[in-house]
Amino acid sequence: MSGLPRPAPTGPKPAWLKIRLDTGENYRGVHGMVQGLRLHTVCQEARCPNIYECWGDRTATFMILGDVCTRRCGFCAVATGRPRAVDPDEPDHVAEAVRHLDLKHAVITMVDRDDLPDGGAAQVARVIRAVRGRNPACEVEILTSDFRGVECPLDVVLPAGPVTFSHNIETVPRLYPTVRQGSRFERSAGLLRRAVRWRGSAARPLVKTGLMVGLGESREELLLTFAALAEAGVEILTIGQYLRPTLAHLPVARYYPPGEFEELRRESLACGFRHVEAGPLVRSSYHARRHTESAASAPALDSPFARP
Repeated sequence: MSGLPRPAPTGPKPAWLKIRLDTGENYRGVHGMVQGLRLHTVCQEARCPNIYECWGDRTATFMILGDVCTRRCGFCAVATGRPRAVDPDEPDHVAEAVRHLDLKHAVITMVDRDDLPDGGAAQVARVIRAVRGRNPACEVEILTSDFRGVECPLDVVLPAGPVTFSHNIETVPRLYPTVRQGSRFERSAGLLRRAVRWRGSAARPLVKTGLMVGLGESREELLLTFAALAEAGVEILTIGQYLRPTLAHLPVARYYPPGEFEELRRESLACGFRHVEAGPLVRSSYHARRHTESAASAPALDSPFARP
C-alpha cells in the first residue's frame, strides 16, 4: 500500500463498488413511511450506496433538524443554505417510524445547525427521549455535528441516554480546509474526547467515529489519525471509500481495493479500538448495531495509544 496519493481515477468504478438496485416491497414500504411522516434520511440526502440493502431490510438512518445544512463540505450531497424552523412534531414522527420498522437499534444523525444557539442539541435530546419512550427495547445511536466546539451541548444530548455517541472525523487533518470547510480536526477530536470523559445520570455511551479514504490522504496520515483517535479514547471506528456524489463535489483521488481496507482494519485495531469496520461501502451507520454489540463485548487492547 503506497503512502503517496495517486492521480484521480477515470472511467467506470471498480467492480467491488457495484451495488444491487433492489426496489422491492420492503424498499417501497420504507420509502412510503418516510414520506408519510415527513421525515428525512441520510440514506436519501447523502445518496448512500447502501440504501437499497438497508431499506430492503427495513432499516434506515434518520436525519433530523431538517434537510438543509449550514455548512458546505466538499464531499457531502446534503443541501446547504438557510434551514427551516425546527419541527416540533419531529421527535414523535421519528419515534413512530422506529416503532413501525420494529428497530432494535436506531441510528439518528443531524445536519449542522450553526444558526441555532445550541446547535440543535435540545432537539436531538427530544428525539432520543421520544424514541426510547415509545420503543423501550430499542437502542439509540446518535451521530452529531461538532456543535462548533461548544461544550454544553453534550450535557444536553448525553443525559438522554444514547447507547452510542458518534461524530465523524471524515478525513485526515491536512485535508480539512478542502474536505470539511468550516470545521477543524482539533475541534472534532476534542468533542470525541469530551464524550469519552463524560459522566452523568446515564451510563457513558460507546464513542464512535468514521472516516473516508480516497480523498488524497497518505497511508502515514491515516495511521497518525488512527493513533490520535485511539489516544482520545474512541472505541469504534469505521473506514469507507469516498464516492463522489456529483461533479460539483470533490473528485476521487483513488479507489482502495478490498485488500487495502483489510490492512487498514488490522493496523487501526492495533491502536486499541474495540471494533473497526472497514470496506469500500462501509458507512458509519451501516450495520451499526453490530458495531455496538462487538465493541460492548470486546476488551480494550493493551496498546500504546489506547486510553485506560
